[in-house]
Amino acid sequence: MASKEPLAYRMCPRSIEEFYGQEHILGKGKLLYRMIKADRLSSVIFFGPPGTGKTSLARIIAETTACGFEKLNAVSSGVSDIKKICADAENKMIYPGGRVVLFIDEIHRFNKAQQDALLPSVENGSVILIGATTENPFFEVNKAIISRSTVFQLHPLTEDNIKSIVKHAICDKERGYGNLDITIEDDALDFLAITSSGDARIALNALELAVMGTERDLMVPFTITRDEISECLQRKVVQYDKSGEGHYDNISAMIKSMRGSDPDAAVFYLARALYAGEDINFLARRITICASEDVGMANPNAVLVATAVQEAVRMIGMPEARILLSQAAVTVATSPKSNASYLAMDAALSDVRSKDTGEVPFYLRNAATEGMKDLGYHQGYKYAHDFEGHVADLEYLPEEIRGTKYYVPSGNGYEKTVIEYLKFVEMMKEKNKNKD
Repeated sequence: MASKEPLAYRMCPRSIEEFYGQEHILGKGKLLYRMIKADRLSSVIFFGPPGTGKTSLARIIAETTACGFEKLNAVSSGVSDIKKICADAENKMIYPGGRVVLFIDEIHRFNKAQQDALLPSVENGSVILIGATTENPFFEVNKAIISRSTVFQLHPLTEDNIKSIVKHAICDKERGYGNLDITIEDDALDFLAITSSGDARIALNALELAVMGTERDLMVPFTITRDEISECLQRKVVQYDKSGEGHYDNISAMIKSMRGSDPDAAVFYLARALYAGEDINFLARRITICASEDVGMANPNAVLVATAVQEAVRMIGMPEARILLSQAAVTVATSPKSNASYLAMDAALSDVRSKDTGEVPFYLRNAATEGMKDLGYHQGYKYAHDFEGHVADLEYLPEEIRGTKYYVPSGNGYEKTVIEYLKFVEMMKEKNKNKD
């Protein structure tokens, strides 16, 4: 408690076992896990958003490697600093093993001359480079260094990762607040995990402010509330419970706004959901459903846009996914509407459940073998393309429900064309009657 170091610094993991997230590279048996455990590290570059563990990984390596360890910050270091470390690495008096692990934070800020100064020592193995960057190294780092390094991408931490880190900080008696009687509301923990945007540093800084920045007697048990976390993050609390009424009310309003052709309201409720941390895949699914249920055949392209956005959102993630979701919501909201195909399906299902709907007519059945043909399968079928207008005079429904109309186009948007085409079909059936 008397430490002047920030909580986020104190809680940095000291071993792989204390590290949360990045299982795709640090899970047991994964390449980086094996390299660290065996102390067989080669030059690596970590890139990813802030607060995802790049510097923490460097500290873990510093604690576990038998090699010498040096650290530079690209903002405050120059070529002379690099050359000194490279020269020391080959000095057996300083580093008997003849190797040094050099961690360079924000390596993308090094200019070409500074990066080139590293090359000879990285090449001969006397310097094992660990570079950390928030920028894509394939654009920002010297290609020669990239070719001599293994690049590991770190992803934003998940909500569960953030929750685990915060709980660990509250319970840790050595570095965290385990000597205090602190609890945090589930709602506050959820809000903190959502609004931290996958950045552990933001979450821990907010926790520290909630504990130390509030006038209270720390020797008395206390609970951290959602309002306190919101104030520490300087982020407005939206009354939106992802598993309760707020969730259902907001998504209902968004769907009804799209159905009601109000793009402004649709985007507003979408933004509200995103701000509150709603699952982007859930939002994409709801927009896709609305595109089929409420737009349907009035604009068949709407569901194509929605499904394309749904897949793109899954691949891209936030924050860019907000742009795609907005496009899909606006597309649905500004499309002409028809629920005719949806009503057609429900009517047909109702008949299938409650009526004797007969059997598939023999002339529509599949005749896979000669024996089936002998039983009358496929006999009497008229191939539509053999007739004028590519329409044959043929009944396709079973006899018991012949004449039933399930799909009744609304006349909106593309369904105007559909109505005209269905009239054409009836006309051609009459014209082609009795023609073989």
